[in-house]
Amino acid sequence: MPVRTWELPLLLLLGMGLKAQEALPPPCESQIYCHGELLHQVQMAKLYPDDKQFVDMSLTDAPDQVLWSFSALATAHNHSIPKQQLQEFVQQYFQPVGQELLPWTPEDWKDSPYFLQKISDVKLRAWAEQLHEIWKKLGRKMKPEVLSHPERFSLIYSEHPFIVPGGRFVEFYYWDSYWVIEGLLLSEMAETVRGMLQNFLDLVKTYGHIPNGGRIYYLQRSHPPLLTLMMDRYVTHTNDTTFLRENIKTLALELDFWTVNRTVSVNLGGESYILNRYYVPYGGPRPESYSKDEELANTLPVGEREALWSELKAGAESGWDFSSRWLVGSPNPDLLSSIHTSKKVPVDLNAFLCQAEELMSNFYARLGDNVQAAKYKSLRDQRVTAMQAVLWDEQKGAWFDYDLETRKKNFEFYPSNLSPLWAGCFSDSGDVDKALKYLEDSQILTYQYGIPASLRNTGQQWDFPNGWAPLQDLVIRGLAKSHSPRTQEVAFQLAQNWIQTNFDIYSQKSAMYEKYDISNGQPGGGGEYEVQEGFGWTNGVAMMLMDRYGDRLTSGTQLAFLTPHCLVATFLLHLLLGFLSP
Repeated sequence: MPVRTWELPLLLLLGMGLKAQEALPPPCESQIYCHGELLHQVQMAKLYPDDKQFVDMSLTDAPDQVLWSFSALATAHNHSIPKQQLQEFVQQYFQPVGQELLPWTPEDWKDSPYFLQKISDVKLRAWAEQLHEIWKKLGRKMKPEVLSHPERFSLIYSEHPFIVPGGRFVEFYYWDSYWVIEGLLLSEMAETVRGMLQNFLDLVKTYGHIPNGGRIYYLQRSHPPLLTLMMDRYVTHTNDTTFLRENIKTLALELDFWTVNRTVSVNLGGESYILNRYYVPYGGPRPESYSKDEELANTLPVGEREALWSELKAGAESGWDFSSRWLVGSPNPDLLSSIHTSKKVPVDLNAFLCQAEELMSNFYARLGDNVQAAKYKSLRDQRVTAMQAVLWDEQKGAWFDYDLETRKKNFEFYPSNLSPLWAGCFSDSGDVDKALKYLEDSQILTYQYGIPASLRNTGQQWDFPNGWAPLQDLVIRGLAKSHSPRTQEVAFQLAQNWIQTNFDIYSQKSAMYEKYDISNGQPGGGGEYEVQEGFGWTNGVAMMLMDRYGDRLTSGTQLAFLTPHCLVATFLLHLLLGFLSP
């Protein structure tokens, strides 16, 4: 059977038939934080309820000394160290989580940013003021020791302070930071944003890409590529063309990472189309979820375990860790062990890259480099054509992930199916209104508390019944681009539903959450850890929606179901009120 184009990189990495575990390199060099017996024994002993806790602890001594002491301990116990002795070893050689970071109040934080004045509802405005206050709670800066002794930390040193998501996530994350930055700009905190952008740019200069998050164990995987969009939002807000000019080549370098390492060729109807996928060719369990990955792999034959770990990391790279989007096979397609992330061509990844190519073309044109501007415009046009051919379905009115193995689209509902609208990466303006019909046909508008991440309940956190702030944004801002008043009205009502959910739970618990259960309007659940408070991107999206719709959003009872009849009635009511008002 001929080898398909997209399979070549994987086959080469697997040694064209060698066992996968002999071919894949470890996720990073550290024999403490990334791979090795010390990591294995501590994580499998489950000293902590969350595996991430151990790999976020810093060392009290040099790594070589810690490894030497561990080797002596392991030898003394025939490499089966009792839990009590392991606990004592960790207490001796590791510091509690968070010791390398200091709380930081952003210097550009100020009372009463302008966007608050756009919120008519008094209760919502008071809530938005509290969201603005939360930035001070989520601010962090690194201690000097992280720079002077980097070998003692899993944290990657960053010169500038930053905003963390919250909860267990005490470092920055790549795609989370885009929605955080949108919120910070509404809070008029452009200097904080500039510092965070510089941190990301420095990572690209050092590693050639931006890791999933700010830890060395994340280095071999990235995250949805939104750096170019972050730069666009900053430059639009500040008109800081000098910063753009100084860093345009670094932006190009980051996009090159995706071209060189994450490209696939899809052959359809005699044509070959170049698109991108998530793909992480590095072995071993994820250090921050080590015991879960190890136990999951133990359900498979030995020869399949490295491939599983690679696919789990690709799922983490997608940001959707984890979702039925990536699960395939039988007898039970809901099992996480059926994950095949790298065998999918994701709609959202290609929409993000398409948007980045358009922005790069605009950046270069602004800087007077017409050759590079034309290059990125051509790349964008090629991607739109490829997405139309491979991912778009005219009958359903949306884009769908493409399975490289079955050569079929995945027609399950995911908000990412509409991400090209959000990214402005489509050629027919009528596609927005087709998307509205798609949402109606999928019965997504019947959900009272928000848009679900999927309609499959697998127990994974990026599936039903969870709703996530960035996914609400993808759909709402996509629909808002329509010229149809009715489609725009649906966008508003979806925003009202999400704001109502966030506001009601905040009123009960005085907290924002990373995800919400849209079946009951409570904090979300599922996946590998408890739902986290904070929460950076949830705050950012709520602020964005209040900025856009602040004159109409209310803190009162929301519309329970967005049926077509209800929407028409609501739209006519707004027209009437507008006509009657002086």
